[in-house]
Formats: sequence, C-alpha cells, structure tokens
Amino acid sequence: MQIAVIGTRGFPGVQGGVEKHCESLYSVIGGIHPCSQIVVYRRRPYVQEISAENKYSNIKFVDLWAKKNKYCETILHSLIATFCCAVHRPDIVHVHNIGPALVLPFLKLLNIRTVVTYHSDNYNHDKWGMVAKKTLRVGEFFVRKLSDEVITVSQNQLKKVNSDNATFIPNGVELPNVSKADDYIRKMGLESVGYILAVARFAPEKGLALLVDAFQRLDTNLKLVIAGDSDHESTYSLKLRRMIEADDRIIHTGYITGNELNQVFSHARLFVLPSFHEGLPIALLEAMSYGLPVLVSDIPANIEVDLPAERYFKCGDVNDLVKKLDLLIDIPLTTSQSRDLKIQVAQKYNWLRIAEKTMAVYEKALAS
Repeated sequence: MQIAVIGTRGFPGVQGGVEKHCESLYSVIGGIHPCSQIVVYRRRPYVQEISAENKYSNIKFVDLWAKKNKYCETILHSLIATFCCAVHRPDIVHVHNIGPALVLPFLKLLNIRTVVTYHSDNYNHDKWGMVAKKTLRVGEFFVRKLSDEVITVSQNQLKKVNSDNATFIPNGVELPNVSKADDYIRKMGLESVGYILAVARFAPEKGLALLVDAFQRLDTNLKLVIAGDSDHESTYSLKLRRMIEADDRIIHTGYITGNELNQVFSHARLFVLPSFHEGLPIALLEAMSYGLPVLVSDIPANIEVDLPAERYFKCGDVNDLVKKLDLLIDIPLTTSQSRDLKIQVAQKYNWLRIAEKTMAVYEKALAS
C-alpha cells in the first residue's frame, strides 16, 4: 500500500503537534508493515540540513517549495502536494487537519482515496481573522462531505464530525527513559525539581501569556521554563517574548528535542498546560509518560484525559490558575501515583495500537 501524507510541515526536528504525531505514527507503520510505502510531503523551509531518510523504514521524504507565510503556506503546499499525487497515484492520501483538507475536492476528482485526521478546530484559534476562520470551516465541511474516512484524535471531535465514516484514534506517546543527567538544565541555570515547565508554541491558543501572568503573581523561589517558540512571528509572540525577558525567573529554551527535552521533562517539578483550545495535546501525554504532576485548563480535550479534579483550573481564569499553582507546587506525586500515570499512558496512548487502528482505517477507505 502506498500512502501519501499531506498537511505536516515535516519531520524530524520540526515544532508542532501534527509533526510529532506524524513522525511517531509513520515510523511505527513503516516498521510493522514492511510492504507499505509512505511518502511524506515536507515543506522545504522547515527541513533540517542533514537528511533523515535512513532513520525511518519505508518512508520517503519529498521536499516541496513552500513560502513561510501564516496565511497561504499550508494551502499552497497542499495544492503542490496534490499535484504530485495526481502524477504518482498513491493508494491513499492521508490529509492532516482541516486547513490542508481544502484540497479534498481535487483529490476526489482524481478518484484517489482519502483519509483525514481532524486534529483541531483551528477556526476557534484567536490568531486567525474572519476570512481565515471561514475558510477553515469550509475545510471542515469538506472533511465531513468528501473524505472517504475521518480520524478524530478526541471523542469530542468525533461527536462534532458526527459521521458514520469517522473513527476515534487518539494521539500517542512512547514511555521515555527518565534522565538522571542534568548537564543541560544546569547550563540553563536550573536545578532538579526547581522549576515549573510548559511545552508549547508561542500561539494565543496555547495560553502561555496567561501562565506567565499567573507565575509572576506567585510568591515562589521556583523558576518557570517555557520550551517552545513561534512558527511565525506575530504581535502575540513579540508580546510574550517581552513578558519573558522582563522576568529573570523565566527561562526560555526555545524549541528543543532529544536529550535536552528529555532532561527538561525529567527534572520538572510541575507541568502546566494552560491552553484555550487543543485536539488531544501530545505535550500533556509526554508529561504524564514521565510520571510528572500536571495542571491543565479544563477544556474538553484535557478533561477527556481523565485526570483528578484538582489537576484542572478554569480555562482563562488567571486567579484560579494562581490558586492551583500555589497549591500543587508543594504537593509532589507519590511513587504509586507517578506509576499510575505511566500505566494510564501505556494502556490508552500506545503508538503500536494506534498504528494498527490507522491501517485498519486505510483498508476500510480502500474497500469503500
């Protein structure tokens, strides 16, 4: 089976939940289904200097021109990738999210089977203007009406799609090896369990400005570490940078992966995800896989993860966030609580199981 992938900027080493999802999913599919051929259409400005092809079984990267632009980058790249699909005729085109799904009418005309993963209702994100939000709703309409099969990463999205051809398959995470090394965090001026951690892009829907505001109201010797960066510089990201730079207790690592991210997770005291909108946040699943205590906003995607009630704060409420931070920074998890979090992740968010379910959806699309 030849699978073409549209909608991701690419991987490895590219920031974003969709990018992390695709890297994990297709790495597993390529490994357990050696007869599959996976073609990932990457956006050239994001591609790393060194080739990564040899790291992944049965994955071919095709790097296409893309203009780094908040408004037109995704649709232009998706259109060029669709043209490539018209030439090479894959068995399945897997489109990731509702923006790239704007190309579904063309794929339908080409009589190519399509699967769309609905990652997030992007039209609810504050970074988009009225025209962009309406355009994204058109993409969502195409997902419902034109895709052969739809995958949603949350039960809430499954209800929203409300279609017989929709299947819930969550995001996943691998259980990590917790790092005892601390050279990177020491280089950043940090101590083990001496900081609160947030891992997110500099986008309004991630709520980082709210977290910084709340942290600055705390009477604590702890530091706040923000691991992530902006995709495209904006008024919001510039404001957030100014807030960070004004407080020497806040450490901005930028976008990090590998050993550096492993150390930052391994030694954190508390993980916080203050998002206003999510599909199913991989960063939260990663924190749970480390057995970390977490505090998250009470949006539907986070509630679906089924954490204890005290692990949620009222979305957008800085006073409630301050109150919960002040409470939880002094309540570490017991060994058994930490172990239970890891077990929950291993049972519910296993990439091997997710890959098999995804392949079953591909087979269903081909048979329809």
